[in-house]
Amino acid sequence: MRTYAIGDIHGQIDMLRRAHAQIDADRKRVDDSDAPIVHLGDLVDRGPDSKGVVQYLMDGISAGENWVVLKGNHDRMFLWFLEEASRADPHLFIGLDWLHYRLGGSETLGSYGVNVNDKRRYGEVHAEARTKVPQEHLDFIGERPTSFSRGELLFVHAGIRPNVSITDQHEDDLVWIREGFLDSNVDHGPLVVHGHTALNYATRYPNRVNLDSSAAYGKSLTAAVFEGRTAMKLTDTGRTEIPVSAVPATLPEKHAFKR
Repeated sequence: MRTYAIGDIHGQIDMLRRAHAQIDADRKRVDDSDAPIVHLGDLVDRGPDSKGVVQYLMDGISAGENWVVLKGNHDRMFLWFLEEASRADPHLFIGLDWLHYRLGGSETLGSYGVNVNDKRRYGEVHAEARTKVPQEHLDFIGERPTSFSRGELLFVHAGIRPNVSITDQHEDDLVWIREGFLDSNVDHGPLVVHGHTALNYATRYPNRVNLDSSAAYGKSLTAAVFEGRTAMKLTDTGRTEIPVSAVPATLPEKHAFKR
């Protein structure tokens, strides 16, 4: 059973198109046009064109592409900011909100033509954003699932709470978890494919695969192909091994989130 997956996009529309081109090339090589493509969430923030990313994914699904798009924590922060009464995510450090420069909300709103600068009040930005971000984009993001199972694989944005069945997982964990998951050696049953914790390159661990290769910071967006539990990274010239590590990842200091 073949499944494709793409890591955290973060507004990088050109990288996303390139990842899809790599998948299309691989599909032609193996003569398989039906295998789904799973996008691991964090469609928005930090990159230059979050609006374009959301529209691209909406258009593909509307055209009948076999694409699964999961919800990430940045996508949820976007939604919560645009509510009538804006909500801040409790996972942020006290004093931070989605418009803080370390989170990338300003770049997302900028892609929708919203004027975000230090001289404008939070309420002014919020009011303008509610008039300029299309409701269909918010509906699309709000309807995204937080997990997808296929064969021996479980796809989520951030990870899972070990020893808890997928039906009992809390959304906060599925879109936010690090501690308790990254450092766990528990056999989860399925191989967990996730993003959320930015690394220099996609990495395979005994019980999971992290596909977040720091597109948010201008590095790269990983497209991968899974056949059973075998994981391979896609490049412009074909497939290559995903490095294997037995050492749990650590929380990058550049993140502005609670530990």
